[in-house]
Amino acid sequence: MAKPLRNISFVMPVLNEQQYLGSAVKSVFEQSVPGEMELVLALGPSGDGTDDVAKALKRKYGTKLILVKSPTGLTSASLNLGIAKSQHEVVVRVDAHSELPEGYAALGVKILNTTGAANVGGMMVAKGKTNLQSAVAYGYNNRIGLGGGSFHVGGQPGAVDSVYLGIFRKSVLEKLGGFSETWVRGQDWELNQRIRAAGLVVWFDPRLKVGYYPRSNIKALAKQFFKTGFWRGALTRKAPAESAIRYWIPPLLVLASLFWFPFWIYIFTISIASLWAKELSLDQKQWLVVVLPVMHFGWGIGFWWGLIRGAKSL
Repeated sequence: MAKPLRNISFVMPVLNEQQYLGSAVKSVFEQSVPGEMELVLALGPSGDGTDDVAKALKRKYGTKLILVKSPTGLTSASLNLGIAKSQHEVVVRVDAHSELPEGYAALGVKILNTTGAANVGGMMVAKGKTNLQSAVAYGYNNRIGLGGGSFHVGGQPGAVDSVYLGIFRKSVLEKLGGFSETWVRGQDWELNQRIRAAGLVVWFDPRLKVGYYPRSNIKALAKQFFKTGFWRGALTRKAPAESAIRYWIPPLLVLASLFWFPFWIYIFTISIASLWAKELSLDQKQWLVVVLPVMHFGWGIGFWWGLIRGAKSL
C-alpha cells in the first residue's frame, strides 16, 4: 500500500498584487496541514509595491516562505519555477487573488489519498468588495455569466475535464513536464488534458471552495476576458474534441449579433435576468447589465481570434 501523502508545498505566482498578496498569504499560513508545509512565491516583475509586501511577509514567516524571481512573470513560467523550488510531495496551486478557507489543504490531501487522483480541485467562489466587483462576482458564480462549469456553480464529486487551481502530486507534474509555457492563459486546461491523456484522473469535489476577488474595473475585466477567450479559442484549435458546448455560447452570440440577432434584444434579456439576482442590491444589478456584455463579448471576440491565430502571444 502506498504511503499516504502528508507534506505540502503551496505555490503562488505573483504579479502586481500589492492589494491582495497579504491576505492571500495569510490564508495559506492559517491552514491546518497533516504534515510539514511551505509557501513558494514566484515573483514576476511587478510595477507596484508587490515586492516590498513580499519582503515584509518573508520577515514575518521566515523559512516557511520562499521567494523566487520569475523574470517573465508569465503564470505558467512562474508556476514551474515555484514547483522546481518546492520540497514536498503535494503541490497546492494558490492564486494571489484567492483566499483559502480553513481545512482546504487538509481536505485536498485526503481526497488525493482516497481517490488516487493526480489532481483535485473544487469551486471558485467569487467575492466583491464594491458594487461593480460584486456584480462581476455574481457573473462568475452564476450560469448566466460563465455558463455553468462545475468549478463555478457546483456539482457532484467525480472525474472531470479540469478544475480550479489544483492540488497535485508533484511526481505527476515532474513526469509530464509541468505547465506548458506556450500557454499564457489556459495553462491549467492544457495541463489537465495531458494528465487525462496519460490515463490519470482529475477529480472535482465541491467541498473544496476557494474565495476569489475578480477584476474590479471594466477595463481590466474586458482585457481579462478577451485574453481568456483568446487562449480558450487557441486550445479549441489544438484539441477541438475537448471543447465543451458552453465555451461556444459567447462566440456564437458574437456571430448572431453581427448577422441577425439585434443587440438590443440581448441587452433587454440580460436586464430582465438581472432583476432576478435577489442577492444583489439595485446598484449592483445596474452594474450587472454592464458587466455581463463585457464578459460575454470579451470572451466571444477573443475566442474567435484565438481560434484563427492559434497559440501565438497577443
